Amino acid sequence: MSQFKIAVVIGSLRKDSFNRKLALALAALAPAEFTFEHVRIDDLPLYNQDDDGNQAVSVQRMRSEVAGAQGVLFVTPEYNRSIPGVLKNALDHGSRPYGQSAWGGKPAGVVGISPGAIGTALAQQHLRNVLAYLDMPTLGQPELFLQAKEDLFDGAGHIANPGTKEFLQKWVNQYAAWVKKHAA
Repeated sequence: MSQFKIAVVIGSLRKDSFNRKLALALAALAPAEFTFEHVRIDDLPLYNQDDDGNQAVSVQRMRSEVAGAQGVLFVTPEYNRSIPGVLKNALDHGSRPYGQSAWGGKPAGVVGISPGAIGTALAQQHLRNVLAYLDMPTLGQPELFLQAKEDLFDGAGHIANPGTKEFLQKWVNQYAAWVKKHAA
């Protein structure tokens, strides 16, 4: 049986992030041959093309973790109708220098959760535009943008609602099949 490592990039830095909880809940639903490993992005310097020839250790680490994965799961909040700056910064670091992208060809999944009524729909659309440019085949359906509600997670961080858990399981199953189809 093949093993699949998924690099999980969470666009929220908040300690009690809904998106971090969602990422953990999805990982718990993954097939046995999948492992989800969180990629740290909070310590990356702001991207500056002048540094391409001498990347910070944190940038090298992030790029290596992404390069070593068979897929990438992006879990993003929505800030001002788009993706957070910390996520865009990570995308820029991973894609440079030009022609040496760590992202290229990696099958991607895009999900998110937000207190807003439309979840993270607009942030996800912006992120999908960037991922298309980065040559990341991105799962289109089913889409997963959740509205954060008080009873969504139980005390242990698991999804409390059986219907929501079933929907998330279907998403994870589709994403796992997507990775298997596109992983090199």
